[in-house]
Amino acid sequence: MRDLEPRRVLVTGGAGFIGSAFCRRFVSSSQSRVVVADKLTYAGNLLSLASISSHPRYRFERMDIAEADAIAVILREEAIDAVVHLAAETHVDRSIAAPAEFIETNIVGTFRLLQAVLAYWRELGQTARDAFRFHYVSTDEVFGEAGRDEKQVSGNYFPSSPYSASKAAGEHLVRAWHRTYGLPIIVSHASNNYGPYQYPDKLIPLTITNALQGRSIPVYGDGRNERSWLHVDDHARGLQLALARGRNGGTYHFGAAMAQANIVVVRAICAVLDRMNPRGNGRSYEDLITFVPDRPGHDLRYRLDPRRSEEELGWSPAVPFAEGLEETIFWFLENKSWWLPLRADTRTCPIC
Repeated sequence: MRDLEPRRVLVTGGAGFIGSAFCRRFVSSSQSRVVVADKLTYAGNLLSLASISSHPRYRFERMDIAEADAIAVILREEAIDAVVHLAAETHVDRSIAAPAEFIETNIVGTFRLLQAVLAYWRELGQTARDAFRFHYVSTDEVFGEAGRDEKQVSGNYFPSSPYSASKAAGEHLVRAWHRTYGLPIIVSHASNNYGPYQYPDKLIPLTITNALQGRSIPVYGDGRNERSWLHVDDHARGLQLALARGRNGGTYHFGAAMAQANIVVVRAICAVLDRMNPRGNGRSYEDLITFVPDRPGHDLRYRLDPRRSEEELGWSPAVPFAEGLEETIFWFLENKSWWLPLRADTRTCPIC
């Protein structure tokens, strides 16, 4: 089994939620250098990288992945031997309201990044070319809705939203560049992530921050849509293992074991907050729950089969959901200075 951690990694979207978790982990647990390229759109936050900002093996460059010439300069200057491509527009609701940005970044941006990386890879010596990896970080949503009895994804792609369609399209481009041009790649899919530093337009941080501000907690439909929740640190560890051990052309799933209905997760958050931070009026945070019309094309559930990740990478999730959820709630309680400015700026968080 290959076990070769790259020495110089370019992380696109490294100031985002998953990207920053990966960068913090990689800098602290390896001897490798991390170079972050991030456009710093609404969900990119340099405060999420503050703990490593002065580290000698860290560099940040503000740039768009569609700026192929600028990407090419970074690749050559840093002698990059792996790219972890996380830069993407990610929120389903936003993709429904404004799909053009998702097409531009997730499809066109990925194409231009691939072109820059391919040109650079072709300049490398044979040993360096063989060791190189382009890791495309995808999502379980590209496979569409799973049936109740379905135990694993079939590999067929049935995206339901502009977001998931754009991620699937980017993934197909990456596979085509591997098959046609020989670019060494890895593709991974993950179930829903949660944890500290998550932008407050996703279910868990939105629920926490709305509750703490006394706002209504919106739940789509009847709240029965199910999601499997993976702590972001478990995902970051999986990405690191895939870079070191993943096969050229390999596909890996990082999935949590148990799916839970959204309403169950929201009520669990309320129960923890009732204990950690009781409301002044003595009432439960559950009183803030408001059921709202379901969004178009809302998938009921997803399924991922992590067995290949377990067998080939030695990966399995380590953070139990109840423990990780409590830790996440405590982090948001203790780090209001990180999220309050985001909630106050309605230009960047219009649905919060």
